[in-house]
Amino acid sequence: MDKQYRCSLSRLLFSYWKGEEKKRAWGMAITIAALTVAAVYMTLLLNDWFNSFYSALQNYDQQAIYHGLIQFTGYAFAYIAFAVYADYLQQRLALRWRCWMTEKYLAQWTAGDMYYRMEAFSGGRGDNPDQRISEDIDSFTSQSLSLMQGLLQAVTTIVCFIVVLWNLSEILTFTLWGYIFHLEGYLVWTALLYSVAGTWVTHQVGKKLIALNYEQQKREANFRFGMMRLRDTAESVAFYHGGGREKETLFSRFLQAVSNQYMIIRKNKQLSWLTSSYGQIAIIFPFVVAAPRYLTRKISLGGLMQIANCFGKVQDSLSYLVNAYTGIAAWKACADRLCSFTDHMEGIQEAARVASKRLKIVRGGQGVSLSHVKVSLPDGRVLIPDLSLALQPGEKVIIHGPSGVGKSTLLRVLAGLWPFAEGKLQLPEEKTMLFIPQKPYLPFGTLRHALSYPRQDAEDKVLLPLMKQCRMEKHVNQLDKEGDWMQVFSLGEQQKAAFVRILLQRPAWLFLDEASSAMDEETEAALYGLLAHLPSAVISVGHRSTLDKFHERILNI
Repeated sequence: MDKQYRCSLSRLLFSYWKGEEKKRAWGMAITIAALTVAAVYMTLLLNDWFNSFYSALQNYDQQAIYHGLIQFTGYAFAYIAFAVYADYLQQRLALRWRCWMTEKYLAQWTAGDMYYRMEAFSGGRGDNPDQRISEDIDSFTSQSLSLMQGLLQAVTTIVCFIVVLWNLSEILTFTLWGYIFHLEGYLVWTALLYSVAGTWVTHQVGKKLIALNYEQQKREANFRFGMMRLRDTAESVAFYHGGGREKETLFSRFLQAVSNQYMIIRKNKQLSWLTSSYGQIAIIFPFVVAAPRYLTRKISLGGLMQIANCFGKVQDSLSYLVNAYTGIAAWKACADRLCSFTDHMEGIQEAARVASKRLKIVRGGQGVSLSHVKVSLPDGRVLIPDLSLALQPGEKVIIHGPSGVGKSTLLRVLAGLWPFAEGKLQLPEEKTMLFIPQKPYLPFGTLRHALSYPRQDAEDKVLLPLMKQCRMEKHVNQLDKEGDWMQVFSLGEQQKAAFVRILLQRPAWLFLDEASSAMDEETEAALYGLLAHLPSAVISVGHRSTLDKFHERILNI
């Protein structure tokens, strides 16, 4: 794939901040940053409070103790307020970011029939676009802001507390290999060394989690898709009594997800050992470092507690990657999936653009003309080597040929769905053409909406006569009832619904792909008889010879 069509992590992260919502997004982000810094400042004041309060405890200074408790209440309340509103605004910003990304991805997925191309051209399911758009965008936006806020808090804490910790550190003098060394700010260097070592070890142990999390989402999606497919094909499977075989297939996919989950659990166990040990040692480590100065009475109890708290803040901030490693691994896997999904769509878009250059399409003519058209599969295999044909307005033509020869694919070429073709096409305006597939699409909603799709809902006075003409009169009382009509209706009833649409829209050019294959011959003849009274040009793909009498020409492929 060309580099300009490769999604990068920076593009995924920053496209929103450069888009049409950038002013509001940056405004909210700056406010969140200010609240985060304010919360860190409160912890800095609390660090000074540790010294005075514990010194008051050591000296049994009752008035200073009560004053310290009141002071702590004010600092704590301010910290809580800053932290709560920072979190609140972060969630709102994450939701706005998710809405923006979802709209962009939905636009890209639905534009240019991409949803169809991903399924048809790749022979797969387009890497579960429903999961990418629904779950991964949500996870990516919320985790990105959470990690950014955590990083900002860590950096701000380091900047604020490292100066304090440096000032609390006395010069450390030690002898090594016969030389005397004087180390200033030894507490800072100790915290830095401890954190860098912990971060490096954590990365070595946990880096495999990114690939494992990526694979886990893929296997979970395959398992979920298998169950969705069983729901969609429930009747067909039931006729074969294939429940047992489906259970074996689904459980096999589930076990694949489980085996990967076991590896994630084992890796998380190793990481938990490390991070828990690291965190527990970090609690006592500053006391070990500062205890000699306390025992020699160079600092008070308050000074010891201040050093311990300050050391803990610096060490905890320097150890941000250690503490957040599991979340970072999940976030990176999520970002990789979104980049992969974007690459897939843009790769198909580019492949279709390159392929379509070989097919010249001219619109606006009165008829349909094909000049030396060659139709191929995505892998290059030729279905139709050379076809020239002219169709006139109002003409009725039926296309015959063996299964798999490319009849339906030819209709896809005429509909603009199939770019793997060469030659020249002269076509009428797109709005004058209507294509009816073998299995019509009936959207979820009222029956009125399904019959009128994709136009506005038709009124009773228009729909009822057409339903009777198409032998759907038993459903006239269900026009305003909502349902999943592709599941409620048999394929024959769905095809009748498609004929209602034809009579409702009355296109100038009508293309039917086995549009009556599930009907009995009497119903088929009645509905095709209705088409004979339309001024539309009718181009049908069919196997039944009973359809020939409704057409003026027969085209054999």
